[in-house]
Amino acid sequence: MKFVVILFLLLIVASLGSALFFLMRDKGSGTRTVKALTLRVGLSLALFLMLMGGFASGLLTTNL
Repeated sequence: MKFVVILFLLLIVASLGSALFFLMRDKGSGTRTVKALTLRVGLSLALFLMLMGGFASGLLTTNL
């Protein structure tokens, strides 16, 4: 489960980086930036729901 969380975080950062690249390259005239940011939001939402499900099912626990 930890591997999946780290993978999602890396994908989110990569999507954010690609959005910045498309913004600089297209000068705001294309839709690639919006698509990359939409993908980032979708990945973030999926990660949040996965973490909430993991805590609810007991698959993830805190170390307190």
